[in-house]
Amino acid sequence: MTRFAILLASAAALIAAPVAAQTTAITGGKVVIGDGSAPIDGGTVLIRNDRVVAAGANVSIPADARRIDATGKWVTPGIFAGFSRIGLVEVGAVTQTNDMNASGSPFSAALDVQYAINPFASPVAVNRAAGVTRAVVSPSTSSSIFGGYGAVVDLGQDENPITRARAFQFVELGETGHSRAGGSRSASHIHFRALLNEARTYARDPSAFDSDLLKASDAKALLPVINGSTKLLVHVEGANDILKVLDLRKDFPALKLVLVGANEGWRVASHIAAAGVPVLASALSDLPYGFEDLSATQSNIGRMKDAGVKVAIGMINDNDAHQLRYSVQYAGNLVALNKVPRATGLSWDEAFAAISSVPADIMDMGGQLGSLKSGRQADVVIWTGDPLELSTQVETVIIDGVDQSLSNRQMRLRDRYSNPAPGALPKAYDR
Repeated sequence: MTRFAILLASAAALIAAPVAAQTTAITGGKVVIGDGSAPIDGGTVLIRNDRVVAAGANVSIPADARRIDATGKWVTPGIFAGFSRIGLVEVGAVTQTNDMNASGSPFSAALDVQYAINPFASPVAVNRAAGVTRAVVSPSTSSSIFGGYGAVVDLGQDENPITRARAFQFVELGETGHSRAGGSRSASHIHFRALLNEARTYARDPSAFDSDLLKASDAKALLPVINGSTKLLVHVEGANDILKVLDLRKDFPALKLVLVGANEGWRVASHIAAAGVPVLASALSDLPYGFEDLSATQSNIGRMKDAGVKVAIGMINDNDAHQLRYSVQYAGNLVALNKVPRATGLSWDEAFAAISSVPADIMDMGGQLGSLKSGRQADVVIWTGDPLELSTQVETVIIDGVDQSLSNRQMRLRDRYSNPAPGALPKAYDR
């Protein structure tokens, strides 16, 4: 055998050789699976590469595993933000850094946030350091009731944040929707039906499609909504508006609806539950922002849950591009609400599930994300204490089995100016 052949064979052997799996065991902590079950004291979470192998008590640990001692701490799945605009906005008032909508574009439903999400935007690192590992990212609307395709993303330190592109289509059908459609709810609903019917026309003969209402690209984008292969997230707040949205299935029976916001959902919770429609609800709306949510109450989520609605915490129009970390506080407030006379909150286990496994389930990703069950993506957070308490800090964040830095611009500014001292140059020039 020639020297070249020997080298070639050696290289082939190296390529064929299996890469040793990296195994990490987080031991001794209070383990929260995230599926609504009670925390497990002194538990272990075992991770191999990017997956959870096991979590709970009496987990066998391989001899070669890297060990992280979490004694006296809490270990949970990463926070899954049920609704957000993370990565679409750096500074809201600066149009060059705001990609939530496209007010000057002729397109609507065909718009796709996957091309606009910026994994290097400062809010991503800030929320990652607070334990948020995944998020539903939605566009907003501008000249149409449809905003376009949304995505599910991870908040990891890499350049590829997209977990699932085109995960859903977003539409406004409350007060905002009626203003987009011409000034009334009757206009928004006839507009919605007309656009979906135009999409049906496109499906019959794309080459002959000609519409004054809809671009061909938008019509094509609505086809998976009509046939039920793509979810439709509908922002709606008022009880009457919610009932009218549920009625849309009479004309379009395949629609896979998800309600977003739903501040008056408690008033029609039995109808939502009977329809089997899940809700990504605002958690702390106890005062009306407009006439569509005059009956807003912090008991909304608890009452819907008691009525049998699958409900998770979302943050539409509530610092949804910058402060996803508030979802932990919101979940804690729903637990504390049980101490208020005649109020309805969630148990601790239910509240944590509302920011972990339930939003993942609603997005049809519960088999992959949102909990520490075997086979799930290894999104794990270690906390100094109860994660739903404000005084608790994040110590470790793991996304897809990879340890993440907790450093972010806010922390660096804090450290830089916490003890300022005069320098040779003005502070703006001192790097």
